[in-house]
Amino acid sequence: MSVFKRSKTTAKGFDWAGLGWLFLFFWYFSGITQLLILLSDTSGFTGFRQAFVMSALWLAPMLLFPARTRLLAAVIGFVLWACSMASLGYFFIYQQEFSQSVIFIMFESNVAEAGEYMTQYFAWWMVPAFLAHTLVGYFLWTRLRPVYLPQGQAVVAAAVIVVAVVGYPLIKQTQRTGTLAGGLEKFEDRIEPAVPWQMVVAYRRYTEQLENMQGMLHSASTIAPLSNLKDTMANQPATLVLVIGESTNRQRMSLYGYPRETTPELDKLKDQLAVFDNVITPRPYTIEALQQVLTFADEENPDLYLSTPSLVSMMKQAGYKTFWITNQQTMTKRNTMLTTFSQQADEQVYLNNNRNQNAAQYDGDVIEPFNKALTDTAPRKLIVVHLLGTHMSYQYRYPPTFDKFTDRQGVPAGVRDDQVPTYNSYDNAVLYNDFVVSSLIKDYAKTDPNGFLLYLSDHGEDVFDSPGHETLGRNEGKPTAPMYTIPFMAWASPKWRETHDWNLAGDLTRPYSSSHLIHTWADMAGLSFDELDRSKSLISNAFTARPLLIGDPYQSQHKALIDFSLMKPKGPAGQVVQK
Repeated sequence: MSVFKRSKTTAKGFDWAGLGWLFLFFWYFSGITQLLILLSDTSGFTGFRQAFVMSALWLAPMLLFPARTRLLAAVIGFVLWACSMASLGYFFIYQQEFSQSVIFIMFESNVAEAGEYMTQYFAWWMVPAFLAHTLVGYFLWTRLRPVYLPQGQAVVAAAVIVVAVVGYPLIKQTQRTGTLAGGLEKFEDRIEPAVPWQMVVAYRRYTEQLENMQGMLHSASTIAPLSNLKDTMANQPATLVLVIGESTNRQRMSLYGYPRETTPELDKLKDQLAVFDNVITPRPYTIEALQQVLTFADEENPDLYLSTPSLVSMMKQAGYKTFWITNQQTMTKRNTMLTTFSQQADEQVYLNNNRNQNAAQYDGDVIEPFNKALTDTAPRKLIVVHLLGTHMSYQYRYPPTFDKFTDRQGVPAGVRDDQVPTYNSYDNAVLYNDFVVSSLIKDYAKTDPNGFLLYLSDHGEDVFDSPGHETLGRNEGKPTAPMYTIPFMAWASPKWRETHDWNLAGDLTRPYSSSHLIHTWADMAGLSFDELDRSKSLISNAFTARPLLIGDPYQSQHKALIDFSLMKPKGPAGQVVQK
């Protein structure tokens, strides 16, 4: 029967219309988003073209197995549809392409955290939009029919498609780069605009990155120690504290001039604090930011975190017992790359073991283990405290007693009524963060330590702050100032001030990127070594102001990097561009 049907169809001529419906079906799931991106002038024609070409690949199995056209198309189409829903949804929210960087963040998030983002960003109109997208895909599937060719011609046609879409571009890129690995990497860049290759490529690169991090942890002993390390505090008791905040924008702190009293406790301590007011983060995402903040990596040398000691390793080499106390959700050793940093410490305390992050797991829980670490008998200690801070969803970051801001008083006029609850909940989260950070400082001071405490946030957060009051969260593709402006402050004990130059008044306004924190920390701690660059130390007389680079350093050979200090607000969404 199949031979007769094939011959009958061939006799009538090739079914170009049937082939067109097949291509349209497969193209639709990648093409609709790419078309919207192109029409909205979000990006150029390249992504649209690459998605168009890659969609032709699915014609090969249709020509080889025409009798199973509907079944194969349904299976492949379901996968493409599922991936396209994520891609389309991201465009609805951010009006840009769903990139590898975004997928990387997805894989580093847990289900509960992803749910929080959904509740923040989901809008009612997305339901009919997604439904319409699904119905169009189903309609196209109903129009599909087998396209028959003689068996030999079908094999040749399928081979030509595979060679044209995959073989030739891969060979060409391999020749250009000189290596198969380089060719594959360039080829992956070409296929990313099409579903489901976005997920495939991103997951492969994610696992590669995770393997590198795990390898760094397992082979930490093989990383060369710092050369000629010297410590002015050698053999003297000292306790140093690093507090890492989360998603806190300094522009929403009264300590930095915000009209609402969101940091009353830190305000009271202001005379005791060195409050730096011109510090930014290089990346608006936790993992990417801390890869630089806690190591010698920076925007111009982003891979140094894989081959040089971390801040924790540096302090261990200097003779400190190290502690890592975290309220970030850490359910397993492989749950997040942050675990690889924490595991470098001598002792770890993982507080947030909830399956659901939308739970009463407040940062106040770090205070008890922090005080316990302070009483440890080790004479020299480094204590790292990693907070959940003001991470979305903000209403879960503070107990009811800190629900202080509940109305429009103090809210900018441009913020809509429906945005006010979120705006207020962020300020309440900042208020509770103030309580936690100030409590850590006060409890630390009570022990009469010899040392200092430094607090900074990994990155900021835009909660309807930038012009237009439409931006919520973080988006490296459309940066705004609140995503990068972070609090950065230090408190030193009287004992430490007696033996160290703590006159930092002239340093407080220096332009600085937290990507160079390790140099400042070492300088503050009285360490010196060959790798130390005092021009990157915020408190050094040798400090040199340099461009405040932000952006993805792995994109287009650093072309994505821009100088934060040269940006200005633009447009209704408050995105910033270079002057």
